[in-house]
Amino acid sequence: MSDHKERMLRGELYRDSDPELVAERRRCQALLDRFNVTVSGQEEERRAIVGEPLGAIGERSWIMPRFQCDYGYLIRLGHNSFLNYDAILMDCAPIVIGDDVSIGPRAQLLTALHPLEEHELRRQRWETALPITIGDNVWLGGGVIVCPGVVIGADTVVGAGSVVTRDLPPRVLAAGNPCRVIRSL
Repeated sequence: MSDHKERMLRGELYRDSDPELVAERRRCQALLDRFNVTVSGQEEERRAIVGEPLGAIGERSWIMPRFQCDYGYLIRLGHNSFLNYDAILMDCAPIVIGDDVSIGPRAQLLTALHPLEEHELRRQRWETALPITIGDNVWLGGGVIVCPGVVIGADTVVGAGSVVTRDLPPRVLAAGNPCRVIRSL
């Protein structure tokens, strides 16, 4: 395993131009290119293709095309969960999605971070990543963006178009940019 891949997996600064990481992204993209051109009625083929790069995909879970991710193996999708059209999961750190989760169209789960203060490191293309965890029975509305390091508690609903920059507790309705708790459920 390359030094930069090890650094990425430990959550340290790494460069995504590392040849091993580039090769892994290309392999994942080739599989997703096949997945994204499937047509209605090819659900078994879709599941077989998308299941290859993913770390786990639970029973009765499904993903609609167009689906994009970087590596796939850092994504764990629980049972009976659903990712709608145009989902982007930037999985430079683990993304764990619980059971019975519904994720609306054009949602983005983004784990990658770039140095804020150290502009020279940013210029040199160094980055880090923080994991995202989504609890059981969560519903993310269409266009929701979940930022690096966020944990969303079980049974929470996030309104469409929200940008989730901080953890959300269980059993709340949250919405907005930045996303905030509206009320308990």
